[in-house]
Amino acid sequence: MIQRIQTVYLAIAILFNILFFFNPLFYHVRTDPGDWLLPLVAASCAFAAVLAGWAILLYKNRQRQIQVISYAILFQVVSFGAASGIFFSMGRLYRDSIWELSGVMLLLLALMFEFMAIRGIKNDIKLIKSMDRIR
Repeated sequence: MIQRIQTVYLAIAILFNILFFFNPLFYHVRTDPGDWLLPLVAASCAFAAVLAGWAILLYKNRQRQIQVISYAILFQVVSFGAASGIFFSMGRLYRDSIWELSGVMLLLLALMFEFMAIRGIKNDIKLIKSMDRIR
C-alpha cells in the first residue's frame, strides 16, 4: 500500500535531499576550483532522491522496492561522503559553520530514513507471510 510508513520515510529522505541543494554547504560545492565536485555531489544527491521517489511507486513489488532503495543508499553514501569531505576541508570549525554542518546532517538523516524504509518493508513482508500462514 502506498500509505505505509516506508512511504513517509522515503518522502522525508527526498525532502532532505532537495533541501541540501539550498544549504550553504552546496554553495561551497559550487565554488570548487577543480569543478569536479559539483557533478559528483549534485548527481549522486539527485539520483538518490529520484530512486527514493521511484521506490515509493513500487509498493506492489516489495523485493524490487528494497533493491531500488539499496541503490538509492549507494548514491546517498557517495553524496554524504563527498559533502562531509568538503565540510572537513573547509578549515577550522566555528560557531558560524553550523549551517554547513546542517547540510551534512541533512544527507545523513536522508540515509537513515532510507534504512528505516527498508526495515519497514521487511516488516510488511513478515506481516504478509504471517497472514498467509493463517489462511
